Amino acid sequence: MNQTSALSPVTEDYGAAQIQILEGLEAVRKRPSMYIGSTSSQGLHHMVYEIVDNAVDEALAGHCTLIQVYLNKDGSVTVRDNGRGIPAGIQTKTGLSAIQVVFTVLHAGGKFDDSNYKVSGGLHGVGASVVNALSSHLHVQVDQDGFSYAQSYERGIPAAPVKQLGPCSQGTHGTTVTFMPDQDIFPSIAWDRNILEERLRETAFLTQGLEISLYDLRRDPAGEATCPVTAWSRTFCFQNGLKDFVSWLEQDGEPLYTGIISGRHETDKVQAEFALVHNSSYSEQLLSFANNISTPEGGTHVTGFRQALSRAVNDYARNAKLLKDTDSSLSRDELSEGLTAVLSVRLQDAQFEGQTKQKLGSSHVRPVVEQMVYTRLTLFLEQNPAAAKAICDKAMLARKARTAARTAREMARRKTALSGLSLPGKLADCSSKNPGECELFIVEGDSAGGSAKLARSRENQAVLPLRGKILNVEKASLDRISANAEIKAMISAFGTGILDTFSLENLRYNKIILMTDADVDGAHITTLLLTFLFRFMPKLIEEGHVFLAQPPLYRVEKGKKLWYAYSDSELEQTINAIGRDGTYKIQRYKGLGEMDAGQLWETTMDPSRRTLLRITINDMEMYHETCQTFSILMGDEVEPRKNFILEHAQYISMLDI
Repeated sequence: MNQTSALSPVTEDYGAAQIQILEGLEAVRKRPSMYIGSTSSQGLHHMVYEIVDNAVDEALAGHCTLIQVYLNKDGSVTVRDNGRGIPAGIQTKTGLSAIQVVFTVLHAGGKFDDSNYKVSGGLHGVGASVVNALSSHLHVQVDQDGFSYAQSYERGIPAAPVKQLGPCSQGTHGTTVTFMPDQDIFPSIAWDRNILEERLRETAFLTQGLEISLYDLRRDPAGEATCPVTAWSRTFCFQNGLKDFVSWLEQDGEPLYTGIISGRHETDKVQAEFALVHNSSYSEQLLSFANNISTPEGGTHVTGFRQALSRAVNDYARNAKLLKDTDSSLSRDELSEGLTAVLSVRLQDAQFEGQTKQKLGSSHVRPVVEQMVYTRLTLFLEQNPAAAKAICDKAMLARKARTAARTAREMARRKTALSGLSLPGKLADCSSKNPGECELFIVEGDSAGGSAKLARSRENQAVLPLRGKILNVEKASLDRISANAEIKAMISAFGTGILDTFSLENLRYNKIILMTDADVDGAHITTLLLTFLFRFMPKLIEEGHVFLAQPPLYRVEKGKKLWYAYSDSELEQTINAIGRDGTYKIQRYKGLGEMDAGQLWETTMDPSRRTLLRITINDMEMYHETCQTFSILMGDEVEPRKNFILEHAQYISMLDI
């Protein structure tokens, strides 16, 4: 009697009788890509995932707390767990040990029996048998019920029957699998521990409380052999599960509120859980999983999540009067800005769609997820009104930004009306044809324009006077923008085009200098000009071509000497320096038109004596902040602007009213 037949069938809840057989293993070595996706690095590492996922199934069933993965010196991999161990008893249908059935028969395992695993991982559901078929050799040891059992295989074929090794230590249980990928199947068996580290960390996040360790026992970079004590290793265990996952993901932006919103719900057929938080960033991170399998293309679970998020936030916004009755509901894109979330569902017989099987298609999952997220999120919003308002405000700011972007795109479609324009008649151009040395002064009004034209260096300085305040492009209609003479004059003078037709190579002037009066009206005109440049020609600002001229506020005359002061403090310093004897005269410039050409040249236009402020955007974070600021200050909504003023009023030391 061989060793296998000497093993008696087990009668526990999880035994040989629970191992279900669906089909054979013959085709695996002929068409490995059908089972592991490919024989490239991706398929190679999938072999580890299949064995690990079997151990995770034990953890999900409440029978495993530890998984260890070893990259061995010879290129093999060992996966050890402390689960119940694969049943060693006789499987009645085949007369073989259940261990041998699991490793030699495709689609054989307890996960196909509802009584053992409510859910299970593994995309293809092929597990140990496919890994065995694609390995040159594999060894499995099971510790169960006080005894150890083992069997070895060569290219999927048992080298000997299952052998009982003898008693194991009291309380020891679990499965240890060591396999060497077959080099006849895989062009390379070079393991990338970074790939494995990422996947195992992700698995630990998704399986709350499960400890997973990865050890690299191969030679270190210096060529020295390593041992388990000194080996490179990583251990992952997350007691807060998805909440820890979200905290780890959320590295950009400041949180909008304290804590992480999370929820969990379970039915007879579906286990679902989520965690989310909002921050000040402008991107979305939504990771979704089904049976611990990443679903980057989403699916029914993600649809349910987004629907619940939209319903909960929009319901709250309307009840709290943050959205008017006439306002449309906040959209998916508006609600996604600054969202970091992880969604995980587990179910039996998960159906995946698409060519890459990265989208969950099981329809019964959607209502479970939707109800779970809506109930938990609605409760959070009601109990945390400050956080709820922050979430709604973030979405509504995103709406304003998207509206502005849509306006800009529509404006671009009208580029034929703004392209090919001849130079405006009121432009006093310079004679140089070298853009690198040319400057364009944009001034307000004909009076200042006249003085600037007389003061300029005709060789390299051009002047474009504008008539009064230009349109506020943040809230003007497209028809008015495209028909506005001042805007068309600037576009034609710059030569760059706008939006998607913008070309920095066609810029006619290296410096575009905004020269306005040093008063409230001048500051408003500057803001209107910057709004136009930021919305329609942002590259001019990003590349440092936009400047603000700094005309003086005061002219001090004493005898035949003149001094210019650019601020009140500088005026005081000047008076103190020349002496407060009453023999000096002070002139307050209310506008550029009050200066004659000589004074304007001397104070504001002469490159050797003037002061210019460069307008810059240093990084993407600053870009988004600037975008929000323009939306608040120049947009239609009064309340955000009022709040902005109240928040920043404390920083104003003097008002020019």
